[in-house]
Amino acid sequence: MIEFKIVDNIETIFQVAKLAHYIWNQHYLPMIGSEQVNYMLDKFQSEDAIKQQIDRGYKYYIIFNEQQEAGYFSVKVNDQAEKLFLSKLYVLKSFRGKGIGKQAIKFIKTNFYNPVIQLTVNKNNSRSIAFYKNIGFEIVDDVVTDIGSGFVMDDYIMEMQNLGNR
Repeated sequence: MIEFKIVDNIETIFQVAKLAHYIWNQHYLPMIGSEQVNYMLDKFQSEDAIKQQIDRGYKYYIIFNEQQEAGYFSVKVNDQAEKLFLSKLYVLKSFRGKGIGKQAIKFIKTNFYNPVIQLTVNKNNSRSIAFYKNIGFEIVDDVVTDIGSGFVMDDYIMEMQNLGNR
């Protein structure tokens, strides 16, 4: 059974940072190299960075499959905004292909009521792009974002309609 646990204390923030370190090194190393992975983990997925994001309105959830940590996701919450930003959705390699990502999207669509869900995905991340297209996201634009220290994120912007359970 897949469950989603809100990240709302220092212990769960630590869990997410640990998951991020493992997943990012497992998944992104071939795409962007260790120097950028380490930089991005420190800048965006360290305990301090996650706490600051939560303070700014992001909601993080740890994904459990049969009571085992399987991944995590984060959304930028603004109930008045047309678009909900899916900031992060990461699943451990050993849990990929088991419907966990689809269940996370279903949870998001059911629990957040913004008309559109938007995300960014690395242009070289072909598996994730295929996954998102398969569940109804479409590429609507592309963007290159300077994240400092000579690094950029070269991403597609993808969106899907969120009809949820209304």
